[in-house]
Amino acid sequence: MSLTTPGCKPREEELQTSGALEFSADTVKFDTVFTTLRTVTKRLWVYNRNPKGVNVDLVNLDQPTTSPYTLIINGDLKQTATNLFIRGQDSLLILVRAKLNDNGLTGAAKAYVVAEKLNFRTNGQDQHVVLRSFGQNIYLHDGVQLPCNAVWTNDRPHVLYNSVVVPKGCILRIKPGTRIYAHAGAALIVQGTLLVNSPADYNPGTGATDTVKAGNATIVRFAGDRSGETQYATAPGQWLGILFDASSRGNVIRYAQIQNSSYGALLYNPNNLSTRPDLLLQNSVIRYISGASANFAGAATQLASYNLLGISAGAGILSLSGKVTVENTLFSDCYEYAVLGYGGGEYNLNYCTVGNYAATSAVRSTASLTFTNSSALDGKMHNPGLAVSVKNSVVWGTIEDELFLENYDEYKSAVAVQNTLLRTKLYAATTDAAGKPGLAATSLNNVVNSDPKFVRPYGGASADYHLGPNSLGLNRSAQQVPPFLDRDLLNLPRPAARPDLGAYQSTK
Repeated sequence: MSLTTPGCKPREEELQTSGALEFSADTVKFDTVFTTLRTVTKRLWVYNRNPKGVNVDLVNLDQPTTSPYTLIINGDLKQTATNLFIRGQDSLLILVRAKLNDNGLTGAAKAYVVAEKLNFRTNGQDQHVVLRSFGQNIYLHDGVQLPCNAVWTNDRPHVLYNSVVVPKGCILRIKPGTRIYAHAGAALIVQGTLLVNSPADYNPGTGATDTVKAGNATIVRFAGDRSGETQYATAPGQWLGILFDASSRGNVIRYAQIQNSSYGALLYNPNNLSTRPDLLLQNSVIRYISGASANFAGAATQLASYNLLGISAGAGILSLSGKVTVENTLFSDCYEYAVLGYGGGEYNLNYCTVGNYAATSAVRSTASLTFTNSSALDGKMHNPGLAVSVKNSVVWGTIEDELFLENYDEYKSAVAVQNTLLRTKLYAATTDAAGKPGLAATSLNNVVNSDPKFVRPYGGASADYHLGPNSLGLNRSAQQVPPFLDRDLLNLPRPAARPDLGAYQSTK
């Protein structure tokens, strides 16, 4: 015979003052387009796995009054709920719907990804579930390994979530005009080969008017998925960037724009293997690059197998003993480095412009072009095989030394800085000294510490890094050094009789 004591509650109705909730998903995904009509309703189950009941003190959205998401909690339409009791070993159902009231209808930029947190507070613990929707018809690549020999086209945008991997031995071809938008923490990891606007897919004309201007529809664009919003248009560090694994070979990026990331391109070969990951970058723009490494949500997960060994800064190109050839390319608004070569490697820059004017001048403290043979493994061992060539270029920015060659004496025979307009205090002498090349030597034909007179630096999205009138970088026919490139970044003719320094040829 059993006895029930009057006034005692069943165990599942007793209140537990510790323990957290569990959820049927960490992200509620609406993978269809929504504009003025509501999406289908999605279900989110909230589980109390504890033997006793719990009191959920608060359920709310980050922006309950303006959110495109609506909630139905316990059958009631509400954006915020308090003091919800869930019995032990029981659950709560929340229905979620989405509607984007104005998605480009009044001239505002259409959103690619609309994400918001649904927050829960229980027993002093805060938890959240992400609500995610898309405001355009897109190709979504969410934490996937791509099929071998994938081709991305320009019929609709491609959105990257988490790590998207090009497998070893495989190729990803990105066709002219393709737009790629990356969510916070996203990375494109290339273990095989990346071909962006390769010569097989795109070759502009050779006439005097066959220009490829900044707004040209053939340019392939990589940007943060919120870059269409004014406050994020020029913001750096919104996604990780493009990472080339040690196994990656034969990469080509042409007529492209890479922005809003922590790294424009990261070449990963920390063991300084002689067969290096390589990148040919031509006629492109890398801008709005973070001065800090990937410190946003999710980045640690994406880079779990790539030890950056204490390197704490972002860069337009960060190369750990990679092979990099850059031609007719602009680096601008990098909050620290335009190119950081670490632990050896090969670097060739020809007819490039570095105009490094970050939004806050006080932010920058390191040279735009920095190279060292110190090992990326421990920072102590000095690797062989570092070679640096900077020719026919402009290297300028907000600090007085925009080039730094650490341990220069150990690889000085493999350094060539010629016919380049350069801001440097450290290397402004006409003769070499211990650890310092004399880059003002007459034989090198450099222009040292003469303002390039950019047309409009500090302009953000409207900046113009053409050389202005009276710049000493104009008309350098007698000083040019090979290899000569007969077209500039915009595909304008670069006449051999009067070539200008940098990525842009003056038309006047």
